[in-house]
Amino acid sequence: MGQPSRWAAAYLGLLVLQTAAASSLFWMILPILRRMISRLGEPLDLEAWRLATVTGSVIVLQSCYWIRHQRAPVYAAFRNVVIGHLLMFASRASFFFGGAFFSLIYFRHVPELSVLPPLGQGFAKALAIFVILFSLFCYSLELERLGK
Repeated sequence: MGQPSRWAAAYLGLLVLQTAAASSLFWMILPILRRMISRLGEPLDLEAWRLATVTGSVIVLQSCYWIRHQRAPVYAAFRNVVIGHLLMFASRASFFFGGAFFSLIYFRHVPELSVLPPLGQGFAKALAIFVILFSLFCYSLELERLGK
């Protein structure tokens, strides 16, 4: 197998893994958002399996993104304006979800809390949200690069 086809396979494999991880992340977070909307200001206790799935998805997203960034160039087997535009749209739409997630938590849910969590717990939750948003941002960049 020649070098270009090896890069193409590596890029495609990493992109498929990123897409699966992003889809899993969206699938896990949507019920959390629904609960937050219906229970503004109430602390949410998340199931251990849901936390593990979100954590695993973030780890896969970040790992694949940085491996691709360092070792596998963006590979587009063909050029098509329509598919490029659809990928750019998917890129932006995936990050709209992250923006909605952030907005719901910080601008709507947190101000309604009657008691804020302890400083360490609050910092850990804020860091987790930042990492999730950053992972979605990296995935949207990946789709945007492919779309261009």
